Amino acid sequence: MKYLVVSDIHGSGYYARKLQEIIEKETPDKIILLGDLYYHGPRNPLTDDYGPQEVARILNSHKDKILCTRGNCDAEVDEMISEFKFEESIELNINGVDFFFSHGHRYNITNVPPVGKVIVYGHFHTGFIQEVNGLIFANPGSISLPKEGTEHSYMIIDDKNLTLKDVDGKILDSKEYIK
Repeated sequence: MKYLVVSDIHGSGYYARKLQEIIEKETPDKIILLGDLYYHGPRNPLTDDYGPQEVARILNSHKDKILCTRGNCDAEVDEMISEFKFEESIELNINGVDFFFSHGHRYNITNVPPVGKVIVYGHFHTGFIQEVNGLIFANPGSISLPKEGTEHSYMIIDDKNLTLKDVDGKILDSKEYIK
């Protein structure tokens, strides 16, 4: 299976359309959204072509493929325009390896969840893949509002690799999660 992991769209119609292009190019079996889908948040500027309803329309067109975690900017009203369920976290076994997905405001590299060999989270808007004490921590970055000089990015999880890519598909980092 191929998973596309995206975080922190923050209502950007422009980057939701980019996401649609990425979905068409990458053809994932599942799409994992790590929260902060529609609202830009009080600490962030308005995103490019701010349009939460357009973001919802694009995401809803892929509802059968979507697994979603709730971000710190997501509210009950966001679920009302979404045709998919928001979870606090998602636990998956991918090729015999336990993955833990969350937004990242609760569990992350400094507050490790009690489960998972690979911990994938957003929230910080900085894409990376890092191994610490036998665990792999990965962040797809923010597709619409990257911070700290990082790229607009997303992540692909395939049969053995985590791959961080910019929105044009250029590989920024990659790591095998099966050894």
